[in-house]
Amino acid sequence: MAVEFGLLGTIEMRVDSRPADAGHLRQRCVLAALLVDANRVIPADELIDRIWADRAPQRARGTLHGYLSRLRQTLQRTTHDVRIVRQPGGYLLEVDAAAVDLHRFRDLVGQARMADDERAATLMGRALELWRGEPFATVDTPWFCDLRQALERERLSAELDNTDIRLRSGLHGELLPGLTARAAQHPLDERLTGQFMLALYRSGRASDALTCYHRLRRRLAEELGTDPGPQLQQLHQQILTADHALTVPKPEPAPHTAARTPIPRQLPSRPSSFTGREHQVAALTKALDSANEPGGTVAISAIGGSGGIGKTWLALHWAHDHINRFPDGQLYVDLRGFDPSGEPVTPAAAVRGFLDALGVDSGAVPVDVQAQIGLYRSLVQGKRMLIMLDNAADAEQAAALLPGSTTCTVLVTSRRRLAGLTSAHGARMLTLDVLTDSEARELIHRHLGEGRAAAEPEAVAALLKHCAGLPLAISVVAARAAAHPDFPLTVLAEDLQDESARLDALDAGDLTSSVRAAFTVSYRALTVGAAEVFRLVALAPGPEIGLAAVGSLVARPATAVRVALRELENAHLIRQFVPGRYRLHDLVRLYAAERAGHDQPEESRQQAMRRLTDFYLHTTYAGDRILSPMHHQSLELGLPSDGSTVESLSGQEAVLTWFRTEHACLLAAQRLAAEQGWDILVWQLAWVLDGFLWRQGRLHDHVTLWRTALAAAERLGMANMRARAHRRLGHVCARAGNHDDALEHTHLALASAEEAGDITEQARVHDVIAWAWAKQGDDRQALTHVRHTLRLQRMAEDPLAEANALNAVGWYEARTDNYEQALAHCEQALALHRRHAFPDGEACTLDSLGYIAHSSHRHAQALAYYRQAHTLFQKLGNNYEEANTLAHIGDVHHALGQHDQARQIWQEAADLYQTQHREDDAKQLRDKLRTLKP
Repeated sequence: MAVEFGLLGTIEMRVDSRPADAGHLRQRCVLAALLVDANRVIPADELIDRIWADRAPQRARGTLHGYLSRLRQTLQRTTHDVRIVRQPGGYLLEVDAAAVDLHRFRDLVGQARMADDERAATLMGRALELWRGEPFATVDTPWFCDLRQALERERLSAELDNTDIRLRSGLHGELLPGLTARAAQHPLDERLTGQFMLALYRSGRASDALTCYHRLRRRLAEELGTDPGPQLQQLHQQILTADHALTVPKPEPAPHTAARTPIPRQLPSRPSSFTGREHQVAALTKALDSANEPGGTVAISAIGGSGGIGKTWLALHWAHDHINRFPDGQLYVDLRGFDPSGEPVTPAAAVRGFLDALGVDSGAVPVDVQAQIGLYRSLVQGKRMLIMLDNAADAEQAAALLPGSTTCTVLVTSRRRLAGLTSAHGARMLTLDVLTDSEARELIHRHLGEGRAAAEPEAVAALLKHCAGLPLAISVVAARAAAHPDFPLTVLAEDLQDESARLDALDAGDLTSSVRAAFTVSYRALTVGAAEVFRLVALAPGPEIGLAAVGSLVARPATAVRVALRELENAHLIRQFVPGRYRLHDLVRLYAAERAGHDQPEESRQQAMRRLTDFYLHTTYAGDRILSPMHHQSLELGLPSDGSTVESLSGQEAVLTWFRTEHACLLAAQRLAAEQGWDILVWQLAWVLDGFLWRQGRLHDHVTLWRTALAAAERLGMANMRARAHRRLGHVCARAGNHDDALEHTHLALASAEEAGDITEQARVHDVIAWAWAKQGDDRQALTHVRHTLRLQRMAEDPLAEANALNAVGWYEARTDNYEQALAHCEQALALHRRHAFPDGEACTLDSLGYIAHSSHRHAQALAYYRQAHTLFQKLGNNYEEANTLAHIGDVHHALGQHDQARQIWQEAADLYQTQHREDDAKQLRDKLRTLKP
């Protein structure tokens, strides 16, 4: 089997002209590093430096050996002509140099430079055809970057040699479009400028040639302080004097029949695996139909979305489905707005291509670009044509190519939001998101075939999960699967399992089938400020992030942050799913984190994460002080990090809304603090987040919060912190009905509180022990412990804590049928809570008084107490106790024989229990509901 290796583009291997899988990106880097110096021994240390530079893994030699071993196995299965050999000095790859495009390119260029023009043109053309794009595309280690630049210089030199050959053959007209683009890329290259001037002059554009010379002379003077060299000065003089030496004989025109205006059919082929997008297809059709109504305007649809989202596929699929509606033809241009291998296509170059497609003779093309655009618009006037402007860099680039005729339809695709087309030209914006689950499943089934997909449903599900609905990722996975039709899909799924290597695995070997490459071209188009925000947002630990949090993360004022986020939105690298809240697609986040690791210094990353953690801690602290002021009497926070701010919150409703919005990010911030070893912050975040989670009844989150805090307290060796963590864990376990764990944690809490000599904490622990016994139905044990709590709280001289203890004693006295004492203790508690304006305690005490009144058959008074408690719990956002109080209100209605009211209230309470995952409580109410008579 014939094996070929490609380095002049993405790193790839082909067997019998078909793509072959050489592994993920890092493994292909090892192959490339060996191929560059094929048949020469490369020391292991040099290979490690080429592949990783200063980011080498801890066991770099072992990792390198693993990659080499897998490459050997791949090569052995493929061919016996290529071998990786270990020698005393390092590693050697034995291969025929002609099998490597880089070495074949150099050989052909060398032969061309020794041959006559006719043969040289053929050889140089073959050499340049080997280039598929940027060498080693998507690889960014210093060695590869330096080699890439050197190879680009070799390529430019060969292109210039080839241009000289073709100029000598009188092919200046064919050369002009390419020279125009190349001169813009290399404005100070005198040889290239000379070629451009000569081609212009020979095309009858002497004034443009002279303008080109003066532009170069001015730039050389301003930037380098020099003048053009003698060869260019001589060419300038020859153009001024119309020197006959610059002319070449015109080739004899080939005989031809009478010309007729061609109908352009420039659309690329229909995408074979397109699926889904029904709503977007319908929207494009609606736009076309609307334009055809009386008084309609030119139909312009701008399709936006991130790299790899399927913009071009959607446009081409729709265009081919409606091709019969454009009988006068279809014009297509790839504007290369985000092409990693070159600059965007200028409107001048694009319109010239359109004029060629429309049959305009080169001699009839105006010199002025605006005149060319005018001619193009005149030619399409009144014609029913489709004009597709693919991969536009911005609205300005696309606007220059819009037709004036209302009979034409325009499709524009871009990675940016082309708001300028909407405001100035009435374009309809259509933004693509990831595929739905069903669309993604259908797409991968089409790629793999129903049989193969059905044979491994679990592997397919894992692949879809890792691709996260991105069409390009699914296509890359399918391409890799197709390269090994006999391999189980589980192998590929395992490749994608590791987040750190997932982008490597989502690379099928060229720029058009690499998720990383798709994101890279969007990233490189960002301004410096937006690029930094993009990198740092990936470090945020939560599933999303708010505007104020981004400000602290990047240490910038809100105005600058909005500008950067707007740029990222316009580039479809971040999504603002609700006002002021942002998310990164899973694969985009992996890429952004990768860029952060490469482009953001470690110290800068650490500072950013600390600023964000401080933002969450200090804002949560400020919010919880509003919700639970008594929680923070002994909690002291230091100042937040420089650049970190505190979000302003006012009023309980605003605080509760903020907590509900941010709670997942707050838990993630605690995990981040634990990973970074910021144990004090871990503990403090648990303290300030505790009240909200308790109110919301989020038991699983609550347990996780305090387990993390307990581990931090143990590392810090702080007995009082251990006591609080064990106490809160005991309380949550009791709430969840886990009696044994509740008692274990509370006994450990009591021991730690006694070790710390903390009377207040001991009192609180007894309160929790009481609660745990009560959940087991032993109210007398509970009463014993809350009396300990009351005694200790009175010693601590804390009136609010004493009020809580009085309420608890009253509650358990009522539970043991001692209603007279219960009423006295709860009324004392209510007076204290109201005197010190503590609504949490007031609500709980009102609930207790409701229970006492209900148990004493004073049902009207019970309803009054319960309703007051319910109103307060609602205002406080205490969903847990709100559900309990509703259930009690239903009990009173039932006791009064008011079954309709009882049914309604119990159902409402059951629904609340369900949302809190309190299945046992919900089941008890459903059982009660079943006993009610209709």
